[in-house]
Amino acid sequence: METLGIVFTELGDGYLRATMPVEPRTHQPYGLLHGGASVVLGETLGSSAGGLMAGRDAAVVGLEINANHLRAVRSGIVTGTTRPIHIGRSTQVWEYRIADADDRAVCIGRITLAVLPKPPGSGA
Repeated sequence: METLGIVFTELGDGYLRATMPVEPRTHQPYGLLHGGASVVLGETLGSSAGGLMAGRDAAVVGLEINANHLRAVRSGIVTGTTRPIHIGRSTQVWEYRIADADDRAVCIGRITLAVLPKPPGSGA
């Protein structure tokens, strides 16, 4: 997260939000926000929110993620928000929306997580 400048900004009732700068470290070769950076933001949001929902004795790992890239961004900050679609005992599904500074959708996607027992000695 630090490598790409992702910062959590808000935890609310049913959502988690974070920002990411659009700059050379998140650009693709044409100077646009890299689709992979958007997916990293989406997975960071979904996995982090999923971990909070899973509780102290469980861990979450990604099973599947998808993304639709809707708008190009060259600079500034994008904001990602994730919300749950399904919270089960063994799986979770989260949707995420990444928007530009004018709240226009840049990327939308979904991540599916497996909920597992936390490995012994895993710490966090």
